[in-house]
Amino acid sequence: VQLQASGGGLVQAGGSLRLSCSVSGRSFIENPIMAWFRQAPGKEREFVAAVRWSTGVTGYANSVKGRFTISKENTKATTFLQMNSLKPDDTAIYYCAANPRGIMSTMRVANEYDYWGQGTLVTVSS
Repeated sequence: VQLQASGGGLVQAGGSLRLSCSVSGRSFIENPIMAWFRQAPGKEREFVAAVRWSTGVTGYANSVKGRFTISKENTKATTFLQMNSLKPDDTAIYYCAANPRGIMSTMRVANEYDYWGQGTLVTVSS
């Protein structure tokens, strides 16, 4: 399984960005959870949002709820993260990840994700 993240960049506070994560080789993963995590300089990696592939059920970190939306497009095996009302505190490297076990109660646990993309940098200026 390979994950390819893209869409990061520099944006002013209050602006928007849309991240994409394309997945290849996932045919053997029947019902994964696809998620986005982020890691800011000097901080630990933290959960941002997740979606269960088969049902579309989503979950969000409190810090992004109401501003970020995670979605998926089955035909393209792609996950998106629409980020609106961006704040300087959102500055981080954003990683997409796949959890093949598909248990939503573990969606916030980074160790449950077996596959990771390379990360894409999001910088929000004040």
